[in-house]
Amino acid sequence: MVKELSLLLVLVLVAVALLLIGLGWRNRLRRQADIPALPEAPDALGPALAEAEGQYVATTTAGDWLDRIAVHGLGLRTNAGLSVHRDGVLFDRAGAGPLFIPVERLTGVRQESGMAGKFVEQDGLLVLSWMLGTRELDTGFRSRRAEDKTALLTVLNDLISAAPQAEAESGK
Repeated sequence: MVKELSLLLVLVLVAVALLLIGLGWRNRLRRQADIPALPEAPDALGPALAEAEGQYVATTTAGDWLDRIAVHGLGLRTNAGLSVHRDGVLFDRAGAGPLFIPVERLTGVRQESGMAGKFVEQDGLLVLSWMLGTRELDTGFRSRRAEDKTALLTVLNDLISAAPQAEAESGK
């Protein structure tokens, strides 16, 4: 009798916890409804300058590594491939759809040890800062191999530093 009562109490507590988590996520989606739609990836991106397999960690508000962005599936942690192209960065996310960040929206790249519930060794995450509408966001990626992260960081720094010059030359 005591075992059955204990089991019932645990099941009720788990159900209440799941309900509260669901309500919190729904309210976060409602609060972030003003975030614009994600940019579409061009049909032809051209060859990748660098690419790696790994884990898409999350997208958060820039500077606030705990404020996960829930809309457009940006808050879902998933396996992903990351490829850097002259036109921008493509996260090919398993089960969440692709995320393309045009080069002109990239504002920076850095290494961090954690964000949104994912913590690794020092400088284990690659974090891209970018603009979506008027919001600056940070997107984290953890490559499977450390040498891939180094190559990605180098190519992304070169791409971001060259982007303003490309806009000035084309008269945009």
